[in-house]
Amino acid sequence: MPTIFFYGPELDLEKRRELVQSFTKKASELTGIPEQAFVVYLRPSDQEHVGVGGMLLSDRK
Repeated sequence: MPTIFFYGPELDLEKRRELVQSFTKKASELTGIPEQAFVVYLRPSDQEHVGVGGMLLSDRK
């Protein structure tokens, strides 16, 4: 089963639905795999929980 993980900001329910639908549709179009086979995980993560280059994103501002 193809799996898509998305780490990003907290989204309301409608935006999560739209994101899952659009990721699934585009991945299916590009790969030829049926939409029903895709699993999408949305993981909220704010800038205090993500580090780049040894620094938290919240500290880079």
